Amino acid sequence: MTPLLALLGAALCSLTMSAEVVPQADFDLQGVSGKWYLIGFATNAQWFVTRKATMKMGTAMLKPTAEGDLDLSYASLNSDGSCWRKNNLAKKTNVPGKFTYICQRWGSVNDMLVVDVKYDEYALIYTTKTKTGQTTTVTKLYGRGEEVNADVMEKFRQLSLEAGILAENIVFLPKNAECPAA
Repeated sequence: MTPLLALLGAALCSLTMSAEVVPQADFDLQGVSGKWYLIGFATNAQWFVTRKATMKMGTAMLKPTAEGDLDLSYASLNSDGSCWRKNNLAKKTNVPGKFTYICQRWGSVNDMLVVDVKYDEYALIYTTKTKTGQTTTVTKLYGRGEEVNADVMEKFRQLSLEAGILAENIVFLPKNAECPAA
């Protein structure tokens, strides 16, 4: 029985290792440029679990730089009328569609992959965040408009589940007014 359990354990480990997440083939940096709406958000991180009920849709502006990096600006309107803003410069890596950045606000090292994108419709983003030896996974669904079709929502849900995110931590954000330009 023990050899059988060891074999089963080894098989499960190899399955986990083969499920590596990779960026979309033929990634086009200029194609992701412009305004996106954050429609879906998923993570098992404790901060999210306690705040997910109050989160609402926000907007992201993605701007490629001349060096091939990606300038990320995010804004979400709070219920009191103030805006929550976040900016990061995601540095390109040797893999197209994969970027890395340090979150100035939280101090985490982030590896971000654009895993599926239809440039005029949606983008699925997979990010691993590491801080003080702890790694969490975040998946995001962006749309060019405030809504995407049910098939795209299901793709996001499946990506999140395959990343080990609990079903109750996969959220489709309610629509929200936009922040004024900064």
